[in-house]
Order: sequence, then C-alpha cells, then structure tokens
Amino acid sequence: MTLEARPEVAAPREQTGGVGTVEAPRRGRWIDVWDPEDRTFWAEKGRRVARRNLWPSIFAEFLGFSVWQLWSIVVVSLPAAGFAYSTDQMFWLVALPSLVGATLRLPYTFAVPKFGGRNWTIVSATLLIVPTVGLAVFVSRPDTPFWLMALVAATAGAGGGNFASSMTNISFFFPERDKGFALGVNAAGGNLGVAVVQLLVPIVIVAGAGLSLNRAGLMWLPLIVLAAVLAWKLMDNLSAATSSFRASVAAAKRPHTWVISFLYIGTFGSFIGFSAAFPLLIKTTFPDVAGIQLAFLGALVGSVSRPFGGKLADLVGGAWVTVCAFVVMGLGILAAIVSLNAGSFAGFLISFLVLFVASGAGNGSTYRMIPAVFRQTTRDLDGRPDLVRARREAAACIGIASAVGAYGGFLVPRGFAMSNGQYGSLVPALYTFCGFYVVCLAVTYFCYLRRGGPLSGERV
Repeated sequence: MTLEARPEVAAPREQTGGVGTVEAPRRGRWIDVWDPEDRTFWAEKGRRVARRNLWPSIFAEFLGFSVWQLWSIVVVSLPAAGFAYSTDQMFWLVALPSLVGATLRLPYTFAVPKFGGRNWTIVSATLLIVPTVGLAVFVSRPDTPFWLMALVAATAGAGGGNFASSMTNISFFFPERDKGFALGVNAAGGNLGVAVVQLLVPIVIVAGAGLSLNRAGLMWLPLIVLAAVLAWKLMDNLSAATSSFRASVAAAKRPHTWVISFLYIGTFGSFIGFSAAFPLLIKTTFPDVAGIQLAFLGALVGSVSRPFGGKLADLVGGAWVTVCAFVVMGLGILAAIVSLNAGSFAGFLISFLVLFVASGAGNGSTYRMIPAVFRQTTRDLDGRPDLVRARREAAACIGIASAVGAYGGFLVPRGFAMSNGQYGSLVPALYTFCGFYVVCLAVTYFCYLRRGGPLSGERV
C-alpha cells in the first residue's frame, strides 16, 4: 500500500474549486478534494472512505479512553497491594488524568490540521505506551512516594487528548445530515473504553496466583501497537481538515462556543467524572457490599446511549434532547441521595445508571448542536450561509468544547473528595451537581429554545 492518496477520492493536482482543494497538497496520503455534501460524491465514493477512516479512529480512541481511566479502577486495589495512601490521595490519582487530558485536548485538536488525521492518530496511539509502561513499573513498588505516583497517573491524561483529535478529524468526513450519528458512534466507541477497563482490569490483575497490578498496564501494549498499525494502513489525511488556529480564534470569539462548552461540562464532564469516581465511590460508601464488579455498568450504559442521543438529536434537534437529558440527570442525582440516606446499594446503583444513560445521551445531543448552531450563525458578506467556514469553526468548537467539558472529569472526583473530607458524606456534592444541572437546563432553554430567541426557529 502506497502513501499516496487513493485514486478513488484523490482529485488531480490541477483541479481547483472543489471543497477542500489546496494549491499545493502536502506529501503523504492526503485526499485533496472532499465534498460529503455532494450526494453523488457521497454515494459513489465518500461514504465508503469515511467509514474506512471511522473504525480505526474508534479503536484508537477506545484505547485512549481505556488508558485515560486506568487509574479509576487501579486505585481501588492499591491498599491491597501495600500502598498506604489516604482516601483523598486516591481521589487525586483518579482526578489527575482527567485534568491533564482536558488540558491536552486543545493542542490535540490543532494537531489534526497541522499533521493530518491519519498521521496524528498514529502518533497519539503510540504515545499511550508511556502511561501504560509507567503504571506497570510503579504499581509493583509499594514504597513509591505519592508525588511520584501522581506524576505517573498524570501521564495517563495523554489518552484523554485522543478524543478531541479524533472527533475533529471525523467531523470533516461526514455530511451535516449524518454528523450527529457519526460523531456519536465515534465518541461511544471511545467511551466504551471506560467500561471495558473497569470490567477487565479487576479480572486480569487477579488471574493466577496473587495480585499483579502491573498487568493493568501491560495488557494494553499489544492493542496500542495494533491501533497504530491500523491507522497507518487504513486511514487518510484530509486537506479539507483545516480547522486552523485562525478558525479556532474565530470560534473562540463566538458566544455559542462557550455556551456549548458550558453545557458539555454538564454532560460529558458528568459522564467522565462519575465514571472515574464510581468504583471508588462504591468501595468507600458501601465497603461491605461486593459491588465493585458492577462499576463498569455505568460507563457501559453511558457509552451505548451516546449515539442514540446523537441520532435522536438529528431527528428532533439537539437542544430538546439536551434539556431532557439534564432533567433526567437531576432526577438521577436526587434518587441517589435518597438511596444513600436509606443505605440502599441497589437504589444507589440504579440511580447512577439512570444518570449515566442521560449523560451519555446528552453527550451526543450537545455535540449534534455544534454543527447546527454554526451552520445557522455563520454567514458570508451577502448574508448567505458560509458552509465551508461553518464546518471549520464548528470543528474548532468541537475541540474547545471537548477540552472544557473534560475538566468535569477532574471537578467531579475532587468534589466528592472535598464533600467526604469536610462533611463525611457525598450528599453535599450531589446536591451541588443537581443545582448545576438546573442551571445548564435553564441556559439551554434560554439560548436555543425560548420563544422569540435568535435560534428558536431553527432545529438546533
């Protein structure tokens, strides 16, 4: 297989005027012209190529999430392995990867137009070797000081950055009419990594004799190599993927970028934050219940519901689905509080599963709002929709929103740690989260649904 663009989609070098055409295409396997909005092009060539790029992207993102959330399940076994860390310190080990991952998402977004989606997928997948090997080395040493273990945990944040680059890249491959479902499937495949790591790691580390925490890192190495090879063999770079720094600056100046980023804290921030904290919450709140094996269910149902949220948003509009998601999330939080006060693990588990389903659907619907909002608000000098600029700024908004939203993965575990440390209970933190969802609901309605609003007549 050569490194040149495939003939089925590559335009002649002298062709000009098509969407994505560049005067001097870069060397390597680049597709020079890409117009998924052209239904003939999409039916004959585009759909096949887009799907071929989607599946390796999903696999690489799946591994990114798996590595990102490794510490969510590893910390539960640290005391049994001889580590004398406090509960607060273990919450720090859970939260730090999310903090680093959120911070990396903006540069990862810029990496796609700079290096190409295919090229960056290879690099970002290979970088996952660092946190997995680091974990394998240091979890076998109970005398490791906390500061060093925290540094090792922080490197797992590299997996969190994969989401932004993957979503930005895939957003250029699919037409607007299919974008919600495509982004939902891409994200769901990544989100499933959280469920898989929480399901498999406890099984792998106890296989055979004794507790071998180093396997939690080593088990991913062959898959990481496979992901890099698949990206190299199957994926393409798009010249049309030009969400440049200029486009990001333009997107950052738009109020809608920050409104959607705020909402994404409520949806994705909740999903990744609760996913990271859930095993430790079960372990510390219900120590006499063997429920840690069920922790993976939260991330599983949240991941599966994401593409359905995106698909439903394609049909009825993302804003309505997002509003409904926040309503259900608030009800799930209130039910969890009732279950905690009653000491019911079954009620606590079911309440959180409802919360995970709603947050997953909200993830899909919030992302579906981005291209719709930019398509309706980006105009040329004659006042007509500027679809090329809208796609570029929407891709930049995806990167910004994914970064801002991911900070919820840090705030949620730290919120639980502070609540538990100061009040001896998770209830104050849960009430705070519920109040935040009420604010998110109000913001969504005011900006996108209220009668007479600037976008109330559009199916955002």
